[in-house]
Amino acid sequence: MSGYKKPKSPCSNELIVKKSRFIAYAYESSSREAAMEKLEQIKLKYPDARHHCWAYLLGSAEQPKSVAMSDDGEPSGTAGKSILNVLQHKDVGDIIVIVVRYFGGIKLGAGGLVRAYSSAAQSIYDLIETEEMIKLESLTLQCGFDEEQKIRHILSRYEGSIESSEYGQSVELTIAIPAENKQTFVMELGNLKSTHLLQESR
Repeated sequence: MSGYKKPKSPCSNELIVKKSRFIAYAYESSSREAAMEKLEQIKLKYPDARHHCWAYLLGSAEQPKSVAMSDDGEPSGTAGKSILNVLQHKDVGDIIVIVVRYFGGIKLGAGGLVRAYSSAAQSIYDLIETEEMIKLESLTLQCGFDEEQKIRHILSRYEGSIESSEYGQSVELTIAIPAENKQTFVMELGNLKSTHLLQESR
């Protein structure tokens, strides 16, 4: 698969476990900075909550670029790890799940906390809407002025876009194209006499 699923829009859900409130949120986050920004928003929204526990998974769920978690004061391994375990068994990437807890006066014990945080994270996936994240690859081309419009036309058919263009004695185009379309696109470029592939990167 050239892409993966990610959250389309934020969602939330609330569970009550022995009078404790567990409020779960899921957000699309493609970087640690974006994930931490969402966490700060939740902390501002629920400043009086005892715990703001979280886990994130960046990149695809099958091959994540990065994962992280926090128990935020709960007993070690009961909250962040429980949330992350749910994330790692789903097929949604670029996601942070934050679970806010308001203590209800009844201690749940380590096992009870694991079940509660796991259930809160799990409940989000019953509500979440996803969209396909398309993997793009970057190519740099050099072409004659007379072939630029032809390239733009071909590129549009392969769902690609031009990221930058430079004009000198010839035209240099940097493009982004879905990985699954790259090979066919490059083969079609071979029919253009003055077009050369300079560089490709991921």
